[in-house]
Amino acid sequence: MGYMKAEDILPIEIIELIQQYVDGESIYIPRKPSHRQAWGTGTQIKKELLRRDKRIYDAYLAGSNIAELACKYYLSEKSIQRILRKQKYS
Repeated sequence: MGYMKAEDILPIEIIELIQQYVDGESIYIPRKPSHRQAWGTGTQIKKELLRRDKRIYDAYLAGSNIAELACKYYLSEKSIQRILRKQKYS
């Protein structure tokens, strides 16, 4: 997300109105709910994490224990347990 200059996109009347509330501060204007995207839709990270979680589950079924998996994937044992539980019921 890049910053845009208000002067380049907003009428002066709107800028002056906003200045009554926040003068010279940065503000975040959220997207309209109809334009929001679900987490991971803009990148491949969601798919990569699903593949990683499947590998973790397969390794667990093949005999790896939770501590080994936590060390191998740089995750906490609680995270590995959560992944295993999720994979078991999916």
